[in-house]
Amino acid sequence: MSEEEILKKIAFNIKVERMRNNLTQFRLAEMINVHEKYIGQIESGRQNVTIKTLIKISQALGVDLAKLVNTKN
Repeated sequence: MSEEEILKKIAFNIKVERMRNNLTQFRLAEMINVHEKYIGQIESGRQNVTIKTLIKISQALGVDLAKLVNTKN
């Protein structure tokens, strides 16, 4: 699996979990103290997200980090 495919899968996982939590990109951004455009870039797979940001996102969404980075599904 290429780096781009992995980023796209993580992006998809984040978006799915955000939507399951009925959160907008704006609200998630507020929760982790980033700009909403950054969340949009992450969810589109255009932004290489840091592990620190992934941890913040997983905590805000109430899911294990492993669930967000799972590329098997």
